[in-house]
Amino acid sequence: EQTLEERIDDVRAVMDAAGSERATIYGWSEGGPMSLMFAAAYPSRAMALVLYGTFASIKAEPWAAPREQWEEMLREWEAHWGEGILLAVNAPSLSNDPSALQWCGKFERASASPGSIVALMTANYELDVRHILPAVTIPTLVLHRTGDALVPVAAGRYLAEHIPGAKYTELPGDDHTILDPETQDLVADQIEEFLRGVPQRAEADRVLAT
Repeated sequence: EQTLEERIDDVRAVMDAAGSERATIYGWSEGGPMSLMFAAAYPSRAMALVLYGTFASIKAEPWAAPREQWEEMLREWEAHWGEGILLAVNAPSLSNDPSALQWCGKFERASASPGSIVALMTANYELDVRHILPAVTIPTLVLHRTGDALVPVAAGRYLAEHIPGAKYTELPGDDHTILDPETQDLVADQIEEFLRGVPQRAEADRVLAT
């Protein structure tokens, strides 16, 4: 699995190839830790940071998921991968919808093998960027659903409390993903309002040491 350093280098390479000098970085779920590291390491390339349904660490407080519990969950995922097992944590509001279950199963089969998803989620369990949070100096918006079925809302609150000057907004609902148009519009409105207040050229006076 890629390290966080390798992942942020990939982001920088894509931005270079696209001719993008600076951009707003959006990190959802497991993309949050990588986005946080990118923002801290390359503040001159990041205009702002938006985090949704994400975390600084799975194994540490406030999420503090026990390793045994995590491994048991992954055994279940591996055994039922391709059957739509992710729907229960990603979109519980649709758990009784047969078409949603079918779609989710198709997505699982197309995106990863059972072994690769276990490897990815095992690596994600070891991620810990708590020490990076004070080094994030760009404008940051943290969004989290109050009943998020996968990443507890306490993880979002922790991010907002430890990132200097972060704006925090909680949204209603239990889904980890954003599938319903109403929530999609709400999130888009929150991001648009936030970015209107972001200076076009932020001061980058602190860079995370590598």
